[in-house]
Amino acid sequence: MSKFNTLIKNLGPGLLFASMAIGTSHLVLSTKAGAQYGWIMIIPIVLANILKYPFFEFGIRYTNITGKSIIEGYNNRGRGYLWLYAIITIVTSIAGPAALCSITAGLFINLFGIQNISFTTVAVGLFIVNSIILIIGKYKLLETTLKFLIPILFFALLATTVLVIKVGPVAPIVDFNPPAIFNELGILFLITLIGWMPTAVEASSWLSLWSAEKYNIDGSKPLLKDALREFNFGYILTTILAIFFLVIGCMTLYGSGTELSSNAVTFADQVINLFTTHIGNWAYVFIAVSAFATMYSTCLTQHDAISRVSVDIIGLLVGEHDKFKGKKYYVIGIVTIALMSIVVLYTLGPNMGLILAIATATSFVLAPIVGYMNLKNVISSDIPEDDKPKKGLQILTYAGIFFLSCLAIYYAWVVIF
Repeated sequence: MSKFNTLIKNLGPGLLFASMAIGTSHLVLSTKAGAQYGWIMIIPIVLANILKYPFFEFGIRYTNITGKSIIEGYNNRGRGYLWLYAIITIVTSIAGPAALCSITAGLFINLFGIQNISFTTVAVGLFIVNSIILIIGKYKLLETTLKFLIPILFFALLATTVLVIKVGPVAPIVDFNPPAIFNELGILFLITLIGWMPTAVEASSWLSLWSAEKYNIDGSKPLLKDALREFNFGYILTTILAIFFLVIGCMTLYGSGTELSSNAVTFADQVINLFTTHIGNWAYVFIAVSAFATMYSTCLTQHDAISRVSVDIIGLLVGEHDKFKGKKYYVIGIVTIALMSIVVLYTLGPNMGLILAIATATSFVLAPIVGYMNLKNVISSDIPEDDKPKKGLQILTYAGIFFLSCLAIYYAWVVIF
């Protein structure tokens, strides 16, 4: 079988990773990076993807070799590792899905001109639709849905990028002075961009669980090199699409003097309206489809992933891990996350920003620790010597841990003091 056919056959975890990662970090942060600071921001985007690569790769590596989730690996290293990851999951799960569905709902309302319906109602509808898709089809339908959705996203975004390049950059205002990058605001934006590019480090366990589920469904697992090739395909795709969004921001907003909103929905609406003004109303469909497909694919995959992670952690904590692998517990997880998120939408909606900020800060500050935990797993006795990451990849891992630690310390210093 050719490498291409093998890649197509193994498509799954890497594709799900791409659809999950290509969300707010791309649509909002990458676009805003280009809109505010210009082409120079391609450097931190590429740098973040390179430095974080090992943390996510280890999720695939550990599961492919051991047949276990990397969360089981945390438990093998010690209960303290598992409890720390459980705390991160609890904090990020309270507001994450609700906030993401809210943004997607708001974008849906703005894009398609829906009247007399609140974003909360649309968000609840999204949770219901996602739950039905995941409960009925489970992993297989999720994978199949994304095999259809991701190409639409890619080609719509590619068309959008080509169009803005063809038309050329927006004319800068008179006496335009680019904002400083290395002041407090600029550095905080850089930290946020790098922290969420391509996604949060704890999502490495999501990759691991998707891999385990795919191997279970297929009845076999690919060679490590083939599993990593499929993951690399998805990872490179996330980087390319981040650059596409950067290009759109540069070409349609940089130097225009437009005041950019800090609200994700409003900002996305700004980009779409300015894009159509710049290119023409006929091109609206391309950016509209790109934006909504970006956010909806993230909503769907995050709902599945957090449900899987939560069930896996609980099973390990109560000592009945094999029992909790059953389909019944997956369904309970899907429904619980949906109900919890709907409750959060209706009761904590006004405080969503604060809750999300706490979740974001927790995820970002603890990212280097999760990265180190992943490294400990793949250099442990669980992995045969020949399958452990090579020296170069380990060095890159330590570089990533050091870099993220420096950013986390600075971020904590600014937030606290």
